[in-house]
Amino acid sequence: MASAGAGQVCIVTGASRGIGAQIALALGQAGCKVLVNYAASEGPAQEVADKINAAGGEAITFKANIANGDEISAMVKAAVDKWGTVDVLVNNAGITRDTLVMRMKPEQWNEVINTNLTGVFLTSQECLKVMSKKKSGRIVNISSVVGVTGNVGQVNYAAAKAGVLGMTKTIAREYAARGITCNAIAPGFIKSDMTGELSEKIVEAVMGTIPMKRFGEPEEVAGLVKFLAIDPASAYITGQTIQIDGGMVMI
Repeated sequence: MASAGAGQVCIVTGASRGIGAQIALALGQAGCKVLVNYAASEGPAQEVADKINAAGGEAITFKANIANGDEISAMVKAAVDKWGTVDVLVNNAGITRDTLVMRMKPEQWNEVINTNLTGVFLTSQECLKVMSKKKSGRIVNISSVVGVTGNVGQVNYAAAKAGVLGMTKTIAREYAARGITCNAIAPGFIKSDMTGELSEKIVEAVMGTIPMKRFGEPEEVAGLVKFLAIDPASAYITGQTIQIDGGMVMI
């Protein structure tokens, strides 16, 4: 029996490593055709594509800075030229430039907003042009619990991720009648190179805020994305923010 994702065309931004790589792999292993976007890490992106191809999916890589509208247009065009359409967009690419409000330079603010918020808007807009013509499609935006709660030293990141939640709801309202869903996922602390660098003291403090007393796995986030992106059972879900954080934030 064919997988629910068989043959679906997916674009995953920031897919060369971490959560993005696991999302691309999960979709590829489900039989999707995946454009693996990267900004700088060509080698790791190609490794992800190779794994997808080896698993029976189909993948290409594409270098595009998600803060650049022209590069986004070229990326979406590449997927359409290769496979004829776009069925799924996963907006995962993001950066951090952390510092306290009083010390944050305008360029640190702008850089994060341009990639983490404006980039999500521009990529969604390009894909919606394709999806709206055929009246079907799914968008999954990777936000963060920081967008819900705020966080010391991350005013730019928190503002961008909160903005993504508002954008998600607006796109969901505007495109529901055209058969397009748009949802957001807000991960908490997920195992990554970044969390691996945290001191024992910080890890202990963080664990105190997580009822499940562990960090999440990238595969757990990828499984939730796969459900929202290609599972028929999620067809009636739109405009929602689903937190995957071990119970850290409950609202």
